[in-house]
Amino acid sequence: MSLLSLLLGEKKKTANVAKERLQFILTHERTGRNPQPDYLPALQRDLVAVLSKYVKINPDDIKVNLERHDNLEVLEVKIELPE
Repeated sequence: MSLLSLLLGEKKKTANVAKERLQFILTHERTGRNPQPDYLPALQRDLVAVLSKYVKINPDDIKVNLERHDNLEVLEVKIELPE
């Protein structure tokens, strides 16, 4: 760790922050076992905000879905990027 990063603090990478948030959300959902996840719209808005920093994207081109089958949960994120 350099002296400069010690004084100014290190900024976390956007991908790491998003990963940590997603892990927190999934852990919270698994312990709560709510039938309808209420975080999906917020997750979709966050994804649009992050992707909009790098690519011009239509918010309707991102779909977030959670499917449950027995003891398995699948979080599906579909993102259509412009050509």
